[in-house]
Amino acid sequence: MLTAITGINWGDEGKGRMVDLISQEYDIVARYQGGNNAGHTVKNERGKFVLNLLPSGILRPNVVCVMGNGMVIDPHHLDGEINKLREQGIVITPDNLKISDRATITMPYHVEQDGLEEARLAKTGAQFGSTKRGIAYTYGDKYMKKTLRMGDLLHLDNSVKKRLVTMVDSKNLVMEGSYNAAPISVDEMWAWREKYAAIFKDYICDAGQYLADADAAGKKILFEAQLGALRDIDYGIYPYTTSSNVIGAYAPIGAGIPGHKLHNSIGVMKAYSSCVGDGPFVTELAMTEEEKHALREAGHEYGAATGRPRRVGPIDLVASRYGVFCQGCDEVALTLLDVLSYMEKIPMVTAYKLEDGTTTTRFPHGRGAGYRAACGRVPARLALRHHRCPQVGGSAQGGSGLR
Repeated sequence: MLTAITGINWGDEGKGRMVDLISQEYDIVARYQGGNNAGHTVKNERGKFVLNLLPSGILRPNVVCVMGNGMVIDPHHLDGEINKLREQGIVITPDNLKISDRATITMPYHVEQDGLEEARLAKTGAQFGSTKRGIAYTYGDKYMKKTLRMGDLLHLDNSVKKRLVTMVDSKNLVMEGSYNAAPISVDEMWAWREKYAAIFKDYICDAGQYLADADAAGKKILFEAQLGALRDIDYGIYPYTTSSNVIGAYAPIGAGIPGHKLHNSIGVMKAYSSCVGDGPFVTELAMTEEEKHALREAGHEYGAATGRPRRVGPIDLVASRYGVFCQGCDEVALTLLDVLSYMEKIPMVTAYKLEDGTTTTRFPHGRGAGYRAACGRVPARLALRHHRCPQVGGSAQGGSGLR
């Protein structure tokens, strides 16, 4: 049984709590993309936990967690995350955590370059709202074949060091030439790798073979994504996206079993909208600043990875319909309906009015006039058709599943 839990919107939909809940019924939980640029906040009977890299299934003692080949892993951050969870009573050993030998390593210079470039872009207002965790630069170097993988930590020989020298020489052309930054030291990077090789050598394995064997043995596997469909590198609001494929169809590929197919796709969405970072988010235009502040405080809408206040607005049914299409959802889990209990009527966006005067219920994307209008870059030309539905009964409780 292969099931994916994915986000329908911009991320922050409550996927972590859904994985934590459903993982009780599964043997394995596997992350298949992304890095520590987003996070899941999970509250359960054991406490409150913030996860950036580790799958949410790590909180379940009988679940084995896999970090797949589609991920980019910062060993420094992962070490800190593991130690913090151990302090909270969570047991993490090579028995319940498997790290793919094909996963790409986020190096310290990726993080540094991310911050330098975002600062450069900010001077002209062209920034992307990066988390400055080095994710885009790790993926970029991956596709230029200028990165090392977790499996290389198991073989720190002359061939690996030779590759590191070549990568650092190339990166220094950018760091020194474009940013006037201090050059990267090969010796420092090698020592950094040796440190984390000693820590993680027993966790690194052929995760794909582990998953294939588990599936053949009848084990139930749950795939976990970060962010949502609208942040997918191909199908999201490009260029205001993440740097990987977050859609469920990619789950077996990014986890390590590309020849396998999903049996079930569960999409998660909130009863309102939120996002962190720049880019199209027109639903926020349907609320006043006071209304948005009240919603943000009611939902505690601050980024788990960055602490940044999230942009908020009513549930966007136009964007959500597109997200369900991208994720190929068999089921939808609606979360945080209880946050709206303070409202007499629940607002929702049902259509966009574009700059040419037409109204659409289809999510606009691409470079046409409709996309520019939907971006909210020209709000005077954009109108939202939104409604406020009366609450049923008194207080809404928890979340619900919709087929």
